[in-house]
Amino acid sequence: MTGLPPRTTLPLPLRTDRLSLRPYAPDDAARVLDIQSRYDVIRWLGDPPHVPMAGLAEARTWIEDLNALPDNDPRCIGLAVEAVGSGVVVGTVMLTTLPRTDPAELQVGWHLHPDSTGHGYATEAARALLDAAYAHFDGADGRPLVDRVWCDMFADNEPSAAIAVRLGLRDTGIRDDPWYEGEGHIFVTTRDDWTAHREGRPVR
Repeated sequence: MTGLPPRTTLPLPLRTDRLSLRPYAPDDAARVLDIQSRYDVIRWLGDPPHVPMAGLAEARTWIEDLNALPDNDPRCIGLAVEAVGSGVVVGTVMLTTLPRTDPAELQVGWHLHPDSTGHGYATEAARALLDAAYAHFDGADGRPLVDRVWCDMFADNEPSAAIAVRLGLRDTGIRDDPWYEGEGHIFVTTRDDWTAHREGRPVR
């Protein structure tokens, strides 16, 4: 593992009043293992089967793969969400591509350690990442690379649905999921929607 930060145009770390969104480092492997080995966390992530992470070597590979996301698509990124002051990694926020779409569509996602839920961290982190993505992901011609972002979750994932609502994402309902197995609760935002929801502040 190189431990190098991801190649991205985002001005990392992204900072909020309470959080620092930064690339994962090799030293975070133990915390990653603690999060990714919990079935109550991973059961909400992707299609089954959901297999808990088994050891530190797997955690280090997970970090390496996450940091390599921009190599395949410059719009994609996964970041550790660190609480300012304590330095504890509370979880992960990411932009990734949705399967079975051409051209590739983006989705925003998040997951936290159970000891860090209930504080609004996921909402705060996802808001910061979407702000940055709409502001900084531009193509060579100066046009924005990110015009629309989906948020797809299991139909019964009520905590994540509540976060999507707090973020102001548009609820398209629970329906047959076009990207994953079964039904999904699907939200979406566009650049124009996001700017309007952020009280008219232009995305720059």
